[in-house]
Amino acid sequence: QVQLVESGGGLVQAGGSLRLSCAASGITFSVYTMAWYRQAPGNQRELVATIPNGGSTNYADSVKGRFTISRDNAKNTVYLQMNSLKPEDTAVYYCNAGAQRPYRDYWGQGTQVTVSS
Repeated sequence: QVQLVESGGGLVQAGGSLRLSCAASGITFSVYTMAWYRQAPGNQRELVATIPNGGSTNYADSVKGRFTISRDNAKNTVYLQMNSLKPEDTAVYYCNAGAQRPYRDYWGQGTQVTVSS
């Protein structure tokens, strides 16, 4: 059974920081591209950052320079360090694990991040 469990969300003031974690089980973590998405009320889910195994990271323009995605294959965990948070970063943040051959796509349950002004 595949599980992606996010943690680390919460309420923070603008300019503050949070670190999200996503612990994976039931998959061969190292072969998956891991990603963070977010969805604000009334908006579509959007890609925040991706990190393939051994490849380069990618970020949405809105978070470049403020967020950092990283992974620890020994702990089957992916992280999202979020600095200089803004009210527009308020959303539910979801962890995603994806693979192409064979195709696999798994999601966590989400963790709420709220940034107050």
